[in-house]
Amino acid sequence: MRFTEHELTVAVTAAAKTVAGARRSVVRRRGHGDEAWAGMSPQERYQVLDGVGSQVLPVLLALPDVEVVAGTRPTFTDAQVLAAVQETLGEAGRRLRRKVVVAARVALVRAALAQLPPRQDPDALVVPDSL
Repeated sequence: MRFTEHELTVAVTAAAKTVAGARRSVVRRRGHGDEAWAGMSPQERYQVLDGVGSQVLPVLLALPDVEVVAGTRPTFTDAQVLAAVQETLGEAGRRLRRKVVVAARVALVRAALAQLPPRQDPDALVVPDSL
């Protein structure tokens, strides 16, 4: 699938916030991902983004091309997401460990896809006169 740089950035950041919220809730009260993200230092954010990006970006790029109508988000079936995860995972680990890794990556990719901004029509973009 062809995503814009902005869409990929939003997707990876959304997945990283999900991971940060899950990480921090064990230590403190059960917090929201945005709250945990705001409480992190820039170095901690980078480390989470790096780890999540290495897992999510290959899967997003392996998703099949779908036609996206302007004003909507790209949608993928569970089978398409699962196939993309398995394609990018390779042959890692034993059967039970592999199932856990696949389930975790599918959840991360679903969280990333849920936060994608709606596509804009490139022909309808209006540049303000001030630029």
